[in-house]
Amino acid sequence: MPFAIAVRTSAPSATPRAMLRRGLLCAALIPSLCAAPLAHSADAAVAPTPGAPVAAGTQAAMPAAAPDDTFLLTIFLRHDESRPLPKINDQLRAQGFFKTFPPPGIEVMSWYVMMGIGQVVTLRVPASRLREVNRAIETTAWGGYRTEFYPTYDYKAQAQQMRSTDGK
Repeated sequence: MPFAIAVRTSAPSATPRAMLRRGLLCAALIPSLCAAPLAHSADAAVAPTPGAPVAAGTQAAMPAAAPDDTFLLTIFLRHDESRPLPKINDQLRAQGFFKTFPPPGIEVMSWYVMMGIGQVVTLRVPASRLREVNRAIETTAWGGYRTEFYPTYDYKAQAQQMRSTDGK
């Protein structure tokens, strides 16, 4: 049941049909993504059902869950290669990016520079604060970066478990 969702916020004026072809997420889908924690199992028959009781011993194999109202959000801040970095940074400073992003109280899980791409930031976001994160990007990062948003989840513990049990 793997899936990928891409949200491009700085897409040039594109028609709705072109946006759908590019796999852009409609804002109406965000509440349904954030309504429950994401879960994945290699076997769909054992995937947890929201509200269903968890069998004894199952929770030990699962990573510690984040509060139900949070999710991970990975943001690509793509460099504009037509401008040198000092000019981009001057624009970001003028727009208040370094003071505004991320908003206070939003947990930064990782922040990397990906050569040839730009910066990749993963945040833990309470669902109720998604708009605040989006507005921080729209008002301070646009012009300096092209942005893409990806709702994500931590799969490391499940992958390690599958490698140890199925990789024998």
